[in-house]
Amino acid sequence: MDIYDAIHRRRDVRGEFTGAPIPRDVLYRVLEAAHAAPSVGLSQPWDFVLVEDPAIRRAFHDHVQSERAAFAATLAGAAAERFARIKVDGILESSLSVVVTYDPERGGPAVLGRHAIADAGLYSVCLAVQNLWLAATAEGLGVGWVSFYREPHLRGLLNIPETIRPVAWLCLGPVTHLESVPDLERHGWRRRRALDTAVHRDRWRKPAG
Repeated sequence: MDIYDAIHRRRDVRGEFTGAPIPRDVLYRVLEAAHAAPSVGLSQPWDFVLVEDPAIRRAFHDHVQSERAAFAATLAGAAAERFARIKVDGILESSLSVVVTYDPERGGPAVLGRHAIADAGLYSVCLAVQNLWLAATAEGLGVGWVSFYREPHLRGLLNIPETIRPVAWLCLGPVTHLESVPDLERHGWRRRRALDTAVHRDRWRKPAG
């Protein structure tokens, strides 16, 4: 698949997972793509926890549903009605989950390029997530990033050390299809910005045109 096709076909998948197994060679191609991401100071501060245990996934799903309810309680009117139609995870339906973590001590004590921007290592982990997502799309797989959780809960659930930060719980697996329009647009939650509104020239808010 052309890289631009993968970028534009990629979707945050919730309800389209089939639950079919992922061939081991495909899974490791996707993980190799994630592991090939650029990182500040070549620190490679990421790790990947593959979660297949149904009990762990059920426990995390229950936690996500409680956080969904907490967010829903802050909404009213049309926003509440729109949110009620939106599925926020595919934890139980996907083939497996990949939890991507950040180790701020990796490559230390002096990480080249991070002395002025402490979050550069975290940005590196996000690049690994993006590589994984695009590779999965090219392989015909779907990915769903779950964000309705509390980090201490996930750390305890997976026995992640206190010094390691869980960055992303990614649902991964074969899908029936990828929607042509992102879920949040389809459900009327938000619309995509035009590129022209995001491009500035030389200084903030000076139009690029």
